[in-house]
Amino acid sequence: MAECGASGSGSSGDSLDKSITLPPDEIFRNLENAKRFAIDIGGSLTKLAYYSTVQHKVAKVRSFDYSGKDTEQDHEPPYEISVQEEVTARLHFVKFENTYIEACLDFIKDHLVNTETKVIQATGGGAYKFKDLIEEKLQLKVDKEDVMTCLIKGCNFVLKNIPHEAFVYQKDSDPEFRFQTNHPNIFPYLLVNIGSGVSIVKVETEDRFEWIGGSSIGGGTFWGLGALLTKTKKFDELLQLASRGQHTNVDMLVQDIYGGAHETLGLSGNLIASSFGKSATADQEFSKEDMAKSLLHMISNDIGQLACLYARLHCLDRVYFGGFFIRGHPVTMRTITYSINFFSKGEVQALFLRHEGYLGAIGAFLKGAEQDNPNQYSWGENYAGSSGLMSSSPELCPTQRARSGTFDLLEMDRLERPLVNLPLLLDPSSYVPDTVDLTDDALARKYWLTCFEEALDGVVKRAVASQPGSVDAAERAEKFRQKYWNKLQTLRHQPFAYGTLTVRSLLDTREHCLNEFNFPDPYSKVKQKDNGVALKCFQRVVSALDALDWEERQLALVKGLLAGNVFDWGAKAVSDVLESDPQFGFEEAKKKLQERPWLVDSYSKWLQRLKGPPHKCALIFADNSGVDVILGVFPFVRELLSRGTEVILACNSGPALNDVTYSESLIVAERIAAMDPVIHSALREERLLLVQTGSSSPCLDLSRLDKGLAVLVRERGADLVVIEGMGRAVHTNYHAALCCESLKLAVIKNSWLAERLGGQLFSVIFKYEVPAE
Repeated sequence: MAECGASGSGSSGDSLDKSITLPPDEIFRNLENAKRFAIDIGGSLTKLAYYSTVQHKVAKVRSFDYSGKDTEQDHEPPYEISVQEEVTARLHFVKFENTYIEACLDFIKDHLVNTETKVIQATGGGAYKFKDLIEEKLQLKVDKEDVMTCLIKGCNFVLKNIPHEAFVYQKDSDPEFRFQTNHPNIFPYLLVNIGSGVSIVKVETEDRFEWIGGSSIGGGTFWGLGALLTKTKKFDELLQLASRGQHTNVDMLVQDIYGGAHETLGLSGNLIASSFGKSATADQEFSKEDMAKSLLHMISNDIGQLACLYARLHCLDRVYFGGFFIRGHPVTMRTITYSINFFSKGEVQALFLRHEGYLGAIGAFLKGAEQDNPNQYSWGENYAGSSGLMSSSPELCPTQRARSGTFDLLEMDRLERPLVNLPLLLDPSSYVPDTVDLTDDALARKYWLTCFEEALDGVVKRAVASQPGSVDAAERAEKFRQKYWNKLQTLRHQPFAYGTLTVRSLLDTREHCLNEFNFPDPYSKVKQKDNGVALKCFQRVVSALDALDWEERQLALVKGLLAGNVFDWGAKAVSDVLESDPQFGFEEAKKKLQERPWLVDSYSKWLQRLKGPPHKCALIFADNSGVDVILGVFPFVRELLSRGTEVILACNSGPALNDVTYSESLIVAERIAAMDPVIHSALREERLLLVQTGSSSPCLDLSRLDKGLAVLVRERGADLVVIEGMGRAVHTNYHAALCCESLKLAVIKNSWLAERLGGQLFSVIFKYEVPAE
């Protein structure tokens, strides 16, 4: 969280103002590699966007070159690991008050080494006001961009790339934010931008939008009339007054006229009949707070009704609100939401955006970067480098409200490939990857946050051990610990800080923090060793399976898959066993499994299905390295291939815990093919295809998968999806509805979760689902 209140503890010698408590190099990160800039300057806030390249370490694996060797040595690992530097693209967005603009521009100028750009895209009113200052300080030409075009480009970008960007505001909920899952098709929608006035824009496609209306009664009206009524000149002070006021002292309600509700028209008694209606007849002074509250209600209600009428006129059910007026202020969001609900009878939804303050800057940046075409890529929010959404309820976390958040940060990483929906999702628009919403479930939230806190020492130890040759590994690991610990504390107070809080987002945040401090794959050595051990057992396991009769073999294959899934270093119950008993192996894992009937058990139904015709093509999402993929998944794959089913085996694009990565799976498959004719011929004939998921997470979001995988699934006509592992099949996708047959299987390796599901540690989930005809 960007902690930048006016505490006066800024480090001396910085060119930035002394009241900034974050070091400037944390605010403007990776400036030395900045390639392009854009700036959006409003009445009080400046939003700066820049694109830079970030160097970071990646663990690469490759097969040994055996040329000139007679035989492979028994003790040798199956492949070699090398750590290499890689360059990736990152977008940085920084929001700060205009009072800091000179100091910020000075700092940027001093730290810019060799920016390729000679132009800075600028939007907002301040693009005119500060044009000369920017050109003088940065020695860049200012290119002014249309405000509305920038806003819409920015809005499209965040809606497409940040899964929990939009939220509805619910007054009496805890927390008050309810995040929307991203609709695969974001168009059409209505954008209501409330600045000094109100602009209403219908957005139909990426580049087609139309200004359809507006109003001169907007944020400027609230500010202007508020200043006249209360003699308060500052916008935020006016909002503070409003949050303490009681509008019923000033407004005339329905019950003031009719003595209660208006039954005939169906109007409740506490509805405002006339804003400021009491002030005409009452012979009394009204408090500043009450007048500010009444004014805020009047303008918010008016905007809400106007937006609703335009939405109904153009048959739109989603209205996004943005602009200077909103500022995440609860009374404003509540009134607009109430107004939209009331006038549309619940048919139109009022939505707000986590990053609405950045829309103009993002749009201006995209305008200047069109030759790089940022839209061909997918981007992901980097939780390690982004501030979270702060509570809008002053009483929830007063210390954090007082801090005012002078600087606010958003970072987004460019992903290597475009991400799309899995074509086999039954209804992509209603798909929710996560099984439990921790934002909502206070008990589960408390448990999992504590769980991740308690696991932190182990992760730090593992990170240091993974880089034995590094002199600064311990120091970097300590920085990682501090950063992740701080994120967890933020999420204790503000579970909604980064959208819906889930086990997946906690795991992803940890991976982002590890990457930030150059621990790209703390489990690389563990996986290398586990893969080596498991490969030596492969032929023995397959021979034992081949000796069984058909029905016995089917159960043995499923038990093998489940036993393999026990080998998960991310689960404390397992890592404790693996650390204390190096001899713990595949057979021991089978003994740990719950006896049938399992906690969720559709095995009999699955067996019956196997007696029918073979599936055309199976898509299998693999989980862990070592025993899991080699002795669990590959024998299962081999059986499907023998039945005449093609197989697409999908593995993570990047590392997470001890999950098998795509590059590791290629080497493992090559080594298995050398031992097994079934796998060998399937690879050669492309009946077995290995692909990457586009994910670097222990969990699985089927709405953000590698485009190449989606194309392949369509081309091959996949009619069976197998999702394996606790992260992929229980924390996520447990309720995912697919339009083909699916197997979701996992061993529950967390006793709290097992108990919650009505089982015990090492309970088995075997869920075979067939879509309704």
